[in-house]
Amino acid sequence: MKYLKFILTGIFFGIVLVKSEAVSWYRIFEMFRFESFHMYGIIGSAVITGIILVQIAKRKKIKNIERVPIHPTPKDKSITRYLLGGLLFGLGWALAGACPGPMYILVGTGAFSMLIVIIAATLGTFVYGLIKNKLPH
Repeated sequence: MKYLKFILTGIFFGIVLVKSEAVSWYRIFEMFRFESFHMYGIIGSAVITGIILVQIAKRKKIKNIERVPIHPTPKDKSITRYLLGGLLFGLGWALAGACPGPMYILVGTGAFSMLIVIIAATLGTFVYGLIKNKLPH
């Protein structure tokens, strides 16, 4: 029962994404062709909300579900890793028509072909875990 609030939050978030058309392949296609501001507005508001919430968590010393203070770990700053990672992520997003979160939402809406994308994404994550020590970071 202690995880019920997280399940309900996820369901609510899924409904919001479906109603805002953030999981619509046509909206994503418009975004990658720079034809509409719709998705950029959604992503931009999510980034701003995330920045604000992380700052609040740091300043108020908010704890996670395991009662441990939230401390985002600083990341190495290098242009190459972010350009390549962003390029691969964006390419996968454009080819699949969905980023990782909405893939599950699309399965919930009846787009069962997304199960192939979820399996491929999981396999890709597994392979990355196997070879990450051999990659330049």
